[in-house]
Amino acid sequence: MSDTAFLKLDKLSLAYGKTIAVKDLDLDIRKGELLALLGPSGCGKTTTMRSIAGLMTPVGGQIRLDGADITHVAANKRAVGLVFQSYALFPHLTVFENVAFGLRLKGMSGTELEAKVTAGLKSVGLSAFADRKTPELSGGQQQRVALARSMVMEPKVLLLDEPLSNLDARLRLEMRTELQRVQKESGVTMIFVTHDQVEALALADRIVVMKNGAIEQIGTPEDIYNRPVSSFVADFVGFENVFAVRDGKLVTSEGEVALAGALPEVAGLAWRPRTVTLGTGPLQGKVRGVSFAGGTREYVLDSSLGTIKAEVDAAAPAHPLGTEIVFDLPIAAAAKLERFG
Repeated sequence: MSDTAFLKLDKLSLAYGKTIAVKDLDLDIRKGELLALLGPSGCGKTTTMRSIAGLMTPVGGQIRLDGADITHVAANKRAVGLVFQSYALFPHLTVFENVAFGLRLKGMSGTELEAKVTAGLKSVGLSAFADRKTPELSGGQQQRVALARSMVMEPKVLLLDEPLSNLDARLRLEMRTELQRVQKESGVTMIFVTHDQVEALALADRIVVMKNGAIEQIGTPEDIYNRPVSSFVADFVGFENVFAVRDGKLVTSEGEVALAGALPEVAGLAWRPRTVTLGTGPLQGKVRGVSFAGGTREYVLDSSLGTIKAEVDAAAPAHPLGTEIVFDLPIAAAAKLERFG
């Protein structure tokens, strides 16, 4: 991938009436990149995607694609494909005709159209389903039809709105692999919107975490997962024990608590449940909840720090409800947060 921005959002501002949804957003996306816009409902990720697609006019800023200003270019003129969450397939048409629909609108016909659609169906593994109607397909197959329909139009950028949300767990895993394969083989720049951190971590080259219409953090999946910069990102990617730091102590609902050893000069510290040490340490808690999760056992502890969540190997001796147990939050295992709140 080149370091040059292929799609550039420059001071982009978007609004619904007088309500600003995204303000002064700057984002550079590289050619051939698979990028995730990640965040909770209302964070601005879908609004940003809609503006790239041409379905929403910015109130400020600029969108540039492959060197051209497309800020006010009509949606059907900007070489951007969009796969909707609902797939938006035509139930009365065959798979072939669904994929051919956009090409026919452009005036393509005959052997050229047949070759294009055939290649598109082959790329998503649906050659044998060309004559079927879409209601006869599974959810994963329907999504692949929607993907092929967009891909045959040869978009410069392909946008996917919550692409896996309608699928069950097994199909989600299969479609992750399928999306990665299609994207890498085609080289298309792909942006997908999701609120599912597991999906973003599994698929993306880079993740943009959004909060309140702004970018909270940009990084590789490894950066986001292991090195969150704020309490918001830490909480969103599974650090369930998150504390502000003040005067060398953890700030809790019960007051300030000192840990063994000097705390780093940061805004906050965060621990994943699996980094909490049970059975040793200076802290004490009472088991309020315990659940078996296959290879692990998950605990909820009441302590002077408030609620602590821990996860240990299921082979370790179990601690029943009501048990008093010592534990530790190893400073070396904590994520160091630059921002809190």
